[in-house]
Amino acid sequence: MATDVTGDVTTGVQASPTEQQAPEPKPSRRRRPYQLRFLVVYGILAGVLGAGIAGIVLLVGTSVGGGAASWSTWKPTKSGAARVSQIAQHVSKAYRLTDGGQLLDVIAKPPAVQNVPIKAVAVRNKAGNADEVSLFDDQNSLMLVLCGGGTACAISKGTASVERGRLVRREALELALYTFKYVGNVKYIVAFMPPKKGSQPQYALYFHRDDFDRQLKHPLAETLSTKTPKQNTIPPLEVGRIDKLTEPHTFKFSLQQAQQGDAILVLDPPV
Repeated sequence: MATDVTGDVTTGVQASPTEQQAPEPKPSRRRRPYQLRFLVVYGILAGVLGAGIAGIVLLVGTSVGGGAASWSTWKPTKSGAARVSQIAQHVSKAYRLTDGGQLLDVIAKPPAVQNVPIKAVAVRNKAGNADEVSLFDDQNSLMLVLCGGGTACAISKGTASVERGRLVRREALELALYTFKYVGNVKYIVAFMPPKKGSQPQYALYFHRDDFDRQLKHPLAETLSTKTPKQNTIPPLEVGRIDKLTEPHTFKFSLQQAQQGDAILVLDPPV
């Protein structure tokens, strides 16, 4: 068994036979031929995750072109930074704990740690080599912090479970899909997940727009049901779909510093 991103325990549910008959096509991701040279460890993200939500600077984005209206029953009406905020508010208010309280607050901002920009993401393989390097800037990338209201953004209420962990990943996926669809310049999204109570954040979901080409060309309801479920009411077919679209994008993160002072986000396979 593996530890889920919220400290819950999951066995890594596989897609149902129905889902497996129509596997997601693997995108032809162009990988950079070079590797990062890792330097001094920059620090942890806990200070950012524990900070107040007020005053967060949101990414300035642009909307996509025509044809997007039929993709979802709801679409953002604002532009620029307000559009990103509107998406975060719309999605987050629909996700609820078993007692009816909101599951998570969402902090959306350009990738940075303590005002130091994150300029690159390195995805490492199990051998510790950088398989993929992506360069970030304020326009092509977005950082999402999913905060549960407790210390270091842990979910302060309820009990950790496999089902709740999957619901958190569903919310991160929905946020990413809405952003990719309606904020046209965003190519990369890093969503930092709430830790287990008493722990520091250590897991993140890393989404690349090219990996979701199929989902962005078909109505959202074909990927996620229109009505947001509770943690114990996710339909079986959707369980497999959520796992297939999020588990390969789950990483254990660390931060390192480049020679010029910028931060580098390093993503390793979860253990």
